[in-house]
Amino acid sequence: MNSPLPTSDLEQIALHACEGAIGSAEVYDHTRVADWNTTIIQTILKSLIDKTSTSSTAEHTEPAQPAYKYIANSTVIQHIGSPAEPEKHGRRGMHSAVGAFWNNEKDGTYSYKWEAAEKKGMDIVITITWVAI
Repeated sequence: MNSPLPTSDLEQIALHACEGAIGSAEVYDHTRVADWNTTIIQTILKSLIDKTSTSSTAEHTEPAQPAYKYIANSTVIQHIGSPAEPEKHGRRGMHSAVGAFWNNEKDGTYSYKWEAAEKKGMDIVITITWVAI
């Protein structure tokens, strides 16, 4: 599989996006989940585009374009109860999978789970997918 960036960079992009969107939250807050997901996705996409776009030349006034199309998915799962109430705290079952038909040499996907979310009463799972242009 050919990745647009090293796995360590993809992990740092996902980590930075989660910390930026949810880092200050102490617990799951349903009223903020849509904003958290939007912020995570937009941060990931901007970072991927910034890090993989070709530099434009003086002859071309068009913005630089990356060699890949990107898809970012963010899933926020609320735990049952809250970390403040350990006797009521539990986890909901969840399974997520991705399948695709593509060129295994140029296209791929990366999944990331933000471990810090567990202390906030939730799980955050990120998937980054790229398709060569």
